[in-house]
Order: sequence, then structure tokens, then C-alpha cells
Amino acid sequence: MQNWLYLYDRSFPVVLKDYLGEQEITITGCEIPISPSLEGRRDIRIPDLLVSRNSGRSLLIEMNGSAIDAQGKPPEFVLEVASPTTGRNDYTVKRSDYERYGVQEYWRFDSSGGSYHDAALAGYRLVNRRYEPIPIQWLDDNCSRGYSDALGLYLCCDDGELRWYNPTTGNYLQTYEKEVTRANRAEARAARAETRANRAEAELRRLRRQLADREPDN
Repeated sequence: MQNWLYLYDRSFPVVLKDYLGEQEITITGCEIPISPSLEGRRDIRIPDLLVSRNSGRSLLIEMNGSAIDAQGKPPEFVLEVASPTTGRNDYTVKRSDYERYGVQEYWRFDSSGGSYHDAALAGYRLVNRRYEPIPIQWLDDNCSRGYSDALGLYLCCDDGELRWYNPTTGNYLQTYEKEVTRANRAEARAARAETRANRAEAELRRLRRQLADREPDN
């Protein structure tokens, strides 16, 4: 349920893939199994969101997951969304596993503000094979953020919502829902403008006819 609310419903895997580019060699997806080796299906984690660049999509499909030995590298980024049942594991056991796998960055998001995790937003970056906390900045009482080197974005917990801020453009990544809303509004504005133009043109024709009717015959 948490994944649907905070990832699927907002199309974040697709939005991130569009932002990152290199569609053929960039993998972004939810609940993709990851393991040092998928043979035997042991020692597996299934993160809520995974980003792996310079990776083989066909190999991912063939292995039914991201096998680090087959891909030749671990993913750059994984994210876990807190839930009442998995919260504690996210910042204990899973953190240790992702560190052991060599995942460059591990992030945690808790929409409850820290009731399920120990924080609303937390991130770790691999330094000399060990995770070090990524600094989290509080913009106000309800908004915190941390910078992901792996993505070039700020992850933000904004009043219980997960958002992605691009410091290069100064804008948040827009979900497709918002893009559709924006496009619909633009289309409606264009339609209203066309209606006003048609009315103005009709009024101009009426005035010209009226003026012509008033002119005396020679």
C-alpha cells in the first residue's frame, strides 16, 4: 500500500528514468529483487525503489532481478518506504545488507514523520565500504531534504510527501498527473483565448456592417 501511495501513484520510477536519460541502460523500478547472485535465490532484498545505471535491461529480465555478479556492479540507489510491518527492518537489517551489497546510496522515507522508521527521511552513502549518514537539512518544521550524489537530486520529505528537487533547474520533478493537469489547463486557456478572438472578430464584422449601412449612397 505504501508503494502505491508514494511511488506508483505518482509514476516516480518513470519520472526518474526520464530525468536520468540513457533509457536503454538505466533501470528504475519498484520491487526489483537484488542480490550478489540470483542463482539459488538466496540472500535477496527487494527494495521499494531501485536505480541502476549502465545496466543491462535484457539481463535483468533474464535473471528476474538485479544480480550484482551478472551486471558487474551493484545499483547506485535504493529506497525503502516505511510501513508498520517493515519499518524497523528498513533501518537495521536491510541497511546492513545494502551496505554489504555495495549499493552506493541507501535512502529511507517515512511519511508518518518517523513513527515507523527512526526519522522521516534518512540517507547513507558508501565510503570505504561502510555507510556514512548523508546530512539532512530541515527547511521548516514540516520539510526536510538530503542530497543524492547518485541522482543529482534532493530527496525531500515535504509534509509527509516524497518529492524530488532538481537544484540545476530550481524545480521539483513533476509527476505525470501534474503534467496532465498542467497540459489540460493550458489547453483550456488556449480554448478560451480562441473563443475570445472569435467573438472579437465577429464583433468587428458586425461593426463594419453597421458602419456600411449608415454610409449614404452616392
